[in-house]
Amino acid sequence: MAIALRRGATATTALVLLGAVLAALLTVMAGSPAHAAETRCALVKPTDDDTISILGRICDRREKPPVAVPGVRVTVEDEAGEELGEATSSEDGTFVIDLPGTSIEHLGKSYTVVLDESTLPEGTKPEITSRTIDINLDNDQTVIFPIGDAGPAKPSKFTEALQLMVGGLVFSVLLAMAALGLSMIFGTTGLTNFAHGELITFGALVAFFIDRLPGRIEVGGTEITVIVGVLGAFLVGGVFGWLNDTALWRPLRRRGTGLVAMMIVSIGLSLFLRNIYQYFAGAQTRNYSQYGAVEPWEIGDILLTPKELTVILLGVAVLVLTTSLLQFTRLGKATRAVADNPGLASATGINVERVIGTVWIGGAALAALAGALLGVTQGFDFQLGFRILLLVFAATVLGGLGTIWGAIVGAFVIGLFTELSTLFVDPEFKFVGALLLLIVILLIRPQGLLGKAQRIG
Repeated sequence: MAIALRRGATATTALVLLGAVLAALLTVMAGSPAHAAETRCALVKPTDDDTISILGRICDRREKPPVAVPGVRVTVEDEAGEELGEATSSEDGTFVIDLPGTSIEHLGKSYTVVLDESTLPEGTKPEITSRTIDINLDNDQTVIFPIGDAGPAKPSKFTEALQLMVGGLVFSVLLAMAALGLSMIFGTTGLTNFAHGELITFGALVAFFIDRLPGRIEVGGTEITVIVGVLGAFLVGGVFGWLNDTALWRPLRRRGTGLVAMMIVSIGLSLFLRNIYQYFAGAQTRNYSQYGAVEPWEIGDILLTPKELTVILLGVAVLVLTTSLLQFTRLGKATRAVADNPGLASATGINVERVIGTVWIGGAALAALAGALLGVTQGFDFQLGFRILLLVFAATVLGGLGTIWGAIVGAFVIGLFTELSTLFVDPEFKFVGALLLLIVILLIRPQGLLGKAQRIG
């Protein structure tokens, strides 16, 4: 019996449910700034200009919650010991020191932030009086000077591992969304899309430009501008994926263009889009107006912020809904049929081009959502997707090319390994370790963790 694709109630209901979950989980983040405002020791919001600023706070940790320490003088010195700026902590314990000149002048240099002990309240004891900062990126730098009873010099390896696992889970769910989108596109078209990283960056840019629109978007007195930006990135990202397929990839498929030639085209598309992004957004690191500084929750010795928990829950919900769509709906079954054998699927009545177009919409929407949430958690620039593209490929290949669950499993292996490896190596080499892990596993199991072995020739 022929299978005819149409917009059924099941797929529509699932998409509506996905939008509802996105809105509900992201709304949790709306309360974060209010929570931070109620604390006695505030956080400093990043500045949005062409200068690099030293943002900091001074808190007395003997109180729960920590108490702000005002009136403390803080200075910034260069490598020669010359003072470049100073500030005094305000009533909420925060201070901001702008480094003179433009941001580009400070890249590659080191500065020391010094606490003037003579200005501390009587009876207080600083845990540290100076911090050295290396300027490697053109964004603001944050320092914290806790005072009170000095804690342990360094947390245990077990505590460090638990804290790194929190960051690893956040990164893993976002990597899984991007890898799942790449795997879906590869499974149905065979295309190794080197422009997939630019789909990730596109989502971060859409959310940023919505965030920068004049005015604020509020519901019941609560600002939801960034929430709307993330939702907008998901929807506009899907439209951008459809445009990619309709304007470029579908005509190439109809002409019978080989997969190697299409892969080279994707490299050119990646370079083109990256330069377009740099032209419109600039080269500096960008941050959204909300959730830049959120007071963390203390769970034992582990710190967890509301936005990290929200990203984990949201990511898991999106992954569950997407895999359920692919597993149980008529569209999902047709997608798997096209991935297994396009010619046979077409012979049974499936509209292969419509399936591929739908997959492009879904895959690009997932990548854009991952990019927007990466912007929320760590900020972004025009090379956000390009920097993690190899990790997305690694997760997809590690789990098994073209498999639904393989991309997710591979992403969690890569994401957790990347973060936990910093217990033993410098953070600069954590991505190298993940790629070495990929090589080792593929030497043992070439088809990936969940892929099926196939005879060639």
